[in-house]
Amino acid sequence: MGEPTLRDRIELYYATVPLAFADAEEFGPLRLFVRKGEGAPYYGGPNHAYPVPTGPASVAAGSASSGPVGMDVTAGDIARVRARQRELGVPESFEWLAEATPSLRALVEAAGLPVAERPLMVLDPHHPLPPQPLPEGLTLRVLDADDPGLPAVLALPRLAFADAGTAVGPAGRAELAAVAEKLVADGTVETTRPTLRTGHKVLAAAFAPDGTPLAAGHYHPARGITEIGGIGTLPTARRQGLGALVMAALATHAREHGVHTVFLAYAEAAVARIYARLGFRPAGTTLLIADQPARGQ
Repeated sequence: MGEPTLRDRIELYYATVPLAFADAEEFGPLRLFVRKGEGAPYYGGPNHAYPVPTGPASVAAGSASSGPVGMDVTAGDIARVRARQRELGVPESFEWLAEATPSLRALVEAAGLPVAERPLMVLDPHHPLPPQPLPEGLTLRVLDADDPGLPAVLALPRLAFADAGTAVGPAGRAELAAVAEKLVADGTVETTRPTLRTGHKVLAAAFAPDGTPLAAGHYHPARGITEIGGIGTLPTARRQGLGALVMAALATHAREHGVHTVFLAYAEAAVARIYARLGFRPAGTTLLIADQPARGQ
């Protein structure tokens, strides 16, 4: 068997990385990831369904792909997964590679679920990341589990994604502090610490001189592959190149820690242009339910 293609590697990643946070339940050709009790989730749940990989990705996944392969998804499979998600009290969410399972979109839409597209980009493994100058007074670091900035860094995407786009917005330090307090109170911060200790999640952020995180992002490595996600900038700090700075830092860190395939999803053309300047190129499309929890939340 030859080397796995890029599509194989991305499909393998999507089929296995949630297993650090969830158990897998098989519904014919669909796999439902069910969160393992309390704990910081992989983006959006995980609690989402994904087609069991076929071909090289299924072989590479080993026991993670124990379900039947080569089967077409049916409306009945989708209905059974949705019934289980309703039983669990979680969003009826699905995610899949458009190129790997092209027939699934029509079935999901026929079931009444809206589908959103998230184009993918991959970093050329031989492309040196261009240096990103750090604005004067700012610092950038990868956080460990006991970093005092953790609550605010976890809070930052909540504000960034709530105010979508790249324009400067009104949410700033006061709003960030308020959300950070809520995440401490509801246990989110404590449940995130173990994922940082085990290396299942890597967080990086750019900090102002007073310690306020201005931009942040994360990645979840698995089998030498990772998707970088959750890149968000505090709305009052936008238009300074901080998102690109964090993205480059995360990609560099991933490469230095054994990751050979780095990819990402984006929703806006303006963001894609920024990533293209860093060396990312188009790499297919992820499809997901339009109203499922946002990446990085």
